[in-house]
Amino acid sequence: MDRNKIHGFEFTGNDGEFRLQQPDRSSFLYFPLVNEGGMMSTVTPKLHGQVTTGHNSFLTPPLSVEDLHNSRASRNFWVYVDGKGAWSAVGNSAKQNADFYTSSTDEAVLEAGFLWQRVTRCNAEMGVKAEITSFVPSGNDKVELMKVTLTNTAAEAITLTPTAVVPIYARSADDLRDHRHVTSLLNRIYTSPYGVEVQPALSFDERGHRINHTSYGVFGAEGDGSQPAGFFPVQEEFIGEGGSLDWPEAVILNNTPEIGKGGGVQREGYEAIGGLRYETLTLSPGDSHSYIVVMAIHNERIDVDALMNKYGTSEAFDHLLEETKAFWADKVNMVEFHTGDSDADQWMKWVTIQPVLRRLYGNSFLPYHDYGRGGRGWRDLWQDCLALLIMEPAEVRSLLLNNYAGVRIDGSNATIIGQQPGEFIADRNNIPRVWMDHGAWPFLTTMLYLDQSGDLDFLLQEQTYFRDTFMSRCKERDTSWDTSLGSDLRTTSGEVYKGTILEHILLQNLVPFFNVGEHNNILLEGADWNDGLDMGADRGESVAFTAFYASNLLDISRVLRTLKTSKGQETVELAEEMKLLLDSLGEQVDYESVSGKHERLNQYYAAAPNKVSGIRAALDIETVADDLEQKAEWIFNHLRRNEWVESEQGGGWFNGYYNNDGEQVEGEFAEGVRMTLTGQVFPLMGHAAAPEQIPHIIAAVDRNLLDDKIGYRLNSRFGGIQQNLGRAFGFAFGHKENGAMFSHMTIMYGNALYKRGYVKEGHKVLESLYSLSTDFAKARIYPGIPEYINEQGRGMYTYLTGSASWLLLTMVTEVFGVKGKLGDLLLEPKLVKEQFDSEGKASIKTIFADREFEVVYKATGSLNYGEYQIHSVTLNGSEVTLQRGSGSAIIPREELLSLQTEKCHLIEVTLA
Repeated sequence: MDRNKIHGFEFTGNDGEFRLQQPDRSSFLYFPLVNEGGMMSTVTPKLHGQVTTGHNSFLTPPLSVEDLHNSRASRNFWVYVDGKGAWSAVGNSAKQNADFYTSSTDEAVLEAGFLWQRVTRCNAEMGVKAEITSFVPSGNDKVELMKVTLTNTAAEAITLTPTAVVPIYARSADDLRDHRHVTSLLNRIYTSPYGVEVQPALSFDERGHRINHTSYGVFGAEGDGSQPAGFFPVQEEFIGEGGSLDWPEAVILNNTPEIGKGGGVQREGYEAIGGLRYETLTLSPGDSHSYIVVMAIHNERIDVDALMNKYGTSEAFDHLLEETKAFWADKVNMVEFHTGDSDADQWMKWVTIQPVLRRLYGNSFLPYHDYGRGGRGWRDLWQDCLALLIMEPAEVRSLLLNNYAGVRIDGSNATIIGQQPGEFIADRNNIPRVWMDHGAWPFLTTMLYLDQSGDLDFLLQEQTYFRDTFMSRCKERDTSWDTSLGSDLRTTSGEVYKGTILEHILLQNLVPFFNVGEHNNILLEGADWNDGLDMGADRGESVAFTAFYASNLLDISRVLRTLKTSKGQETVELAEEMKLLLDSLGEQVDYESVSGKHERLNQYYAAAPNKVSGIRAALDIETVADDLEQKAEWIFNHLRRNEWVESEQGGGWFNGYYNNDGEQVEGEFAEGVRMTLTGQVFPLMGHAAAPEQIPHIIAAVDRNLLDDKIGYRLNSRFGGIQQNLGRAFGFAFGHKENGAMFSHMTIMYGNALYKRGYVKEGHKVLESLYSLSTDFAKARIYPGIPEYINEQGRGMYTYLTGSASWLLLTMVTEVFGVKGKLGDLLLEPKLVKEQFDSEGKASIKTIFADREFEVVYKATGSLNYGEYQIHSVTLNGSEVTLQRGSGSAIIPREELLSLQTEKCHLIEVTLA
């Protein structure tokens, strides 16, 4: 093996399995290990990483991405070979690290799949090969398992002494630098016949120390279940005076454990370590021996015998590994793609699992995601549901219903999300802040649900509203409210108020229409989708999301008309106070007047000051639809007239923002071009961009934002810190929200192009992201989408990104054109030549109407999009009578519901 060559990963199977040679030659690599029960681990090729169940319960020390190569603390497995000395089977010893660039003889290969990792490391001088497999078993137990198999590769017998070592941090991430030593004094350390357990006496919190019940343990056995020979439970005694975790005295000198077989000794008040010494053994050439390591977190003292009976043998490990592989394969294979590029199809499997990982990890607990305390934000709730609608549709209706309980009566929403579905918590940080884009996302996700399901009755279901101390979009406080009053909105008579989901949707999209800045675009407030634009709260405006809200208003009006025609719904029942926002029903506001809009909004705030009357008004549905359409069309005309930036090179693009000085952000200035991708995406994705404007936008994006090295930048170089716009511009250009290739917006740009019929251009966008993500020599990431690509081409913030949901959605509904139309199945493929295989076929397996379908497209002539049309469709071999659209075909839901639910149904589409 050429140790200096950079090898990329290669797929080795049909379920996303991949192989990577010399994985420790790339920094920042890490792999997620997780289950539905709340165990959240990270593991690197050298077994660095963390093991946790939440912010306050880390088994191993919390870490950031820089700790992956700087910290000496890791899972480790040492082998002391008689006559040769100590060797780390995970590659993490002071000697191996010192020799890394010179004389090291270690050779390593990583293999991984859903969701397991195996690293095989060989050392010719030691005559040992170690194969280490790690995974978190599917299910609800909070455990991580590790199996180490040692093989003698020498020509003669060797005698070796193994020691498994895992530092046991056993407390909150808050204690990492705040009272780190003091909290170690709380440790109660127990040894049992299988390992070391720590249950701190108290949870340290100066606001009120509490009795701690959580226990953390590291246990082990030989492959046949035999107990270890002894234990090292105290870290300072294990490493020795002057020693370290990567060169510990107990291993280097092969010391006898201070606690022998059977354990039973208790220690208190020290930093703990799970040091497990196994029996010395002699291996003949070619012989192997296996060891099991179990890391566990439990809400009380651990039943060690029961734990080891379940997990403590090679047989149990191997069985659970296969069970876990099958569990994740079932989730991922709910959606499968077959194109002319098998590697791209396998890569998409890793994209498919990313929304599930984000649901389980939230936005924390992985090395790059070292912020927050767990959970997801409001925007995440809705965007993650986009993927769930495709992967786990049965769960989505209740999730959507629960999520709407977070809407406030002022059109804003809760920003602190609880652990349970529909749980929202009143502000605990006393920070009054509103992200202006939050109200736009729920309808987009709900509309996808309506199209997939045809469940228009969902709009008429009732839900509560969220209430806390903030009101008038966080501009005022309700001094009469405290936590004892609960978080449900109430009427003036004290009853909990409920409104329909439709009412919630209308409220979130009507309030922003009046909440405008001096240029008559919706105020930026705390920030929009780009959290880095967080310094324009007074005069900043988001033109981009004004376009999004306008498109929502038009689409909601169309849904209302559909409710009338398909459900016979003649009226809309709304809180009486909301009539003020439907101004065309009464005294209409002059939409050109910013002050007029503010006055009407203040009237509404005064009418619904963190409570409502409880009186409902029944409004004519057509009249409401007309009001929404009128508002939408006004915005479209306003944007096309006032926010179009003319270019000296011809054409132009949309200005996306105004800063806190009330200045237009985008345009051609003396110091250079300022342009954002966000400012183009939302006018394109909805209805704001006129058809004749689209080619000019594409040309401007290619000219100003497309970089051959890193793809589509989020923005051009603005130059200098923009304290009147946001922290993003304090970041170096080409990093994160300042000019990096930000996957989320890039994919939404591609999605928008597909929606508007620019398929060749949309494919170019998605292909660029795929190429960047899989160029291992630059990106240095495992399969999947990173949050962004930096100026060097490196993938950053892997796994937990909403862009995965958007790519999955785009591939299913736009590229393969398998989508809903108010419950019916609409087939509208937008495949390009490169996506068909050698036989002219492309296929997708997915779920629709609670049935599993494989949709196979077969082109009998041209493979170029625009040169083929749907010629015929068969369902399980029978010809389908088509309801045709332009380049599309519809299969009524009634036909689909007559099919069995237990089998996969074949839809074959002939393109001619």
